[in-house]
Amino acid sequence: MSWLHHAAVWLVVGLLHFFSPNAALNVVAPRDGIALTTAIAYGTGPRRTLDVYAPEPAGGGSAPVVVFFYGGGWESGTKEMYRFVGAALAARGVVVVIPDTRLHPEVRFPTFVDDAAAAVAWVRQNATRFGGDPHRLFLMGHSAGGHVAALLALDASYLRAAGMSPDDVCGVIGLAGAYDFAPRQAAEFAAIFGPEAEWPRSRPINHATASAPPMLLLAGGSDSTVEPGNTLRMVARLRAVGAPATDVVYPGIGHTALIAAMSGTLEFLAAVRAETLRFIAEHGACGGARMQAAPTSGAVAPAG
Repeated sequence: MSWLHHAAVWLVVGLLHFFSPNAALNVVAPRDGIALTTAIAYGTGPRRTLDVYAPEPAGGGSAPVVVFFYGGGWESGTKEMYRFVGAALAARGVVVVIPDTRLHPEVRFPTFVDDAAAAVAWVRQNATRFGGDPHRLFLMGHSAGGHVAALLALDASYLRAAGMSPDDVCGVIGLAGAYDFAPRQAAEFAAIFGPEAEWPRSRPINHATASAPPMLLLAGGSDSTVEPGNTLRMVARLRAVGAPATDVVYPGIGHTALIAAMSGTLEFLAAVRAETLRFIAEHGACGGARMQAAPTSGAVAPAG
């Protein structure tokens, strides 16, 4: 990487530290060839709706499907803020669904995970309406959303309550997910996750089993919001029990820059979109047809 490229990376990372990139990235996100359907109800109430980004022309029910859960500390965020994520993948042939769920303080754990499971069940039942294949279903999330995506895939109780199974999930893509956090580290976490007896249940790392769906877990080496050890420890635990898992850590990349790199405009920061598309292509079948990949060694990717 040239010094000029290094300088550009650090300039963008610095700007992202002080400014939210969502609005600007949404403006420049691709629109041609993408059908956007908004505010579809998957449950009752204003926070239980979802948006669908579908490639055009529709793929005849053969496109992979990604359900993306955004971050916000389980307390904030809206699906409209992440148009750039839906558009970035839909432009490459993936049906993307971004749901809202109820958040704290309206609810606390595990209600927002129950909402997420209900959204996934809706997607599996309705994917073909948008050209998606319900048997090519992936979960993806950033930060708190990465926690939710991983918990759905590892603790079978949530999807089972919604009429599904983790076997229906082809894989999980996690971006800076909070897989191994301890609520005692901050009083607000205790308010969200309830009494101490509930804390172990809320941590995805405690649910790792050999039957877990394949996982691609990405992190920024300079993330000070969700330290990258969450990703490294989660992958180590999955490999220890025989589950397929890959970690990629991008040097010099922080918490916000990691998700911003999903945009075609900022993909020079880190190969987040390319890694995601590669993972989806490699794990294209679920249930009885799931392709069981061997655990792979971790990688440290260049920032460009």
